Amino acid sequence: MRVLFLHNNFPAQYRHVALNLAQDPNNLVVFATKNREVTLPGIHKAIFEPSRDPHPTTHHYVRPLEGAVLHGQAVYKLTEQLKARGFVPDVICGHSGWGPTLFVKDAFPDTPLICYFEWFYHAHGSDADFDPTEPLTIDDVARIRLKNAPILLDLYTCDRGLSPTNWQKSQFPPEFQGKISVLHDGVDTEFFQPNPKAKLVLPNLDLSGVDEIVTYVARGMEPYRGFPQFIEAIAYVQERRPNCHVVIVGADRVCYGKSLPEGSTYKDLMLKKVPLDLSRVHFTGTLPYGEYLQVIQASSVHVYLTRPFVLSWSMIEAMSTGCLVLGSDTAPVSEIIQDGENGLLVDFFSPQKIADRIDEVLDHSTRMEQIRVNARKTVLERYALADLLPKHIQLIKDAANKTTVEAK
Repeated sequence: MRVLFLHNNFPAQYRHVALNLAQDPNNLVVFATKNREVTLPGIHKAIFEPSRDPHPTTHHYVRPLEGAVLHGQAVYKLTEQLKARGFVPDVICGHSGWGPTLFVKDAFPDTPLICYFEWFYHAHGSDADFDPTEPLTIDDVARIRLKNAPILLDLYTCDRGLSPTNWQKSQFPPEFQGKISVLHDGVDTEFFQPNPKAKLVLPNLDLSGVDEIVTYVARGMEPYRGFPQFIEAIAYVQERRPNCHVVIVGADRVCYGKSLPEGSTYKDLMLKKVPLDLSRVHFTGTLPYGEYLQVIQASSVHVYLTRPFVLSWSMIEAMSTGCLVLGSDTAPVSEIIQDGENGLLVDFFSPQKIADRIDEVLDHSTRMEQIRVNARKTVLERYALADLLPKHIQLIKDAANKTTVEAK
């Protein structure tokens, strides 16, 4: 089987699937991407690069669409090179939204296309208008609608689609949901497993003598992932718990939503606004997977806050280690966490309540033990890579064989 993957980054959501397929000598796996740095065994990378950036004079509603078209154009040109080398895929798997999938069915009209549908944008009812202190303008509403243009083209063009959670699938137009299966990427539960004796010792951080460790993990420190509320909550926690330490994993950047003007960051803003004992707050930056694992294994309570948006892998990875996850009571989280059963839920907007629930965990560690057990059980039953990877492989094989399978 010849498989073509399309994603701006490499390997992203396709790491496990692409590696599994590449292990079979009967398969030829080509991954078209912009990422020149990372390589994986058995996977042949094909680099594409847009000919230019969107033009600065393009209307700002349309600029993301122009960027998607430029990415699609680059992939279209790359497919001509692949065909010249004799490569015609039996199936194509691509991430929808940034544009690489836009014209691939024109290049390979007889090849089934499976799109990964991560998010469909709405001005109202999900992430964009979640914070009442940030009212949307007319420009915001129109711009958000136009962000769906390349996704709608993919929904029309693709043969099959998948989305990682029911919540994320529910954001897509009902008339297209019949094409989309809910199939999470899966968590490696053998790697992300509990270690009751774990002590946190990183190259530049030794907390082996600390009994109370609060953790927070995100790609960026930003409002979409509740970073401001978390920092305010930590101020309350520090007042009451002199021996509690906080470990924050992530980059000082914005991945979603609006950046601050003049190069300021939300980390700078919140540290100026909220007085903290920084000797007990540790910013690690991004970490290699092995060190990140140590952080969540040693965590006393892991705080995961998010607007109603794409669910982070990190929350389920933390649950897989038997971590006590305190999550925001928002739709993507409550799909997985039942309050008091396999985790705790809290008001996203209330630093005081977040701090109170952190105290609840730290004051009653024995009572929380069953919740930790249930958290891992949830992942083993619903999100284990060992169970989900074969389903991903079968979906690809069915598509390649042009087998019709009803989306669920």
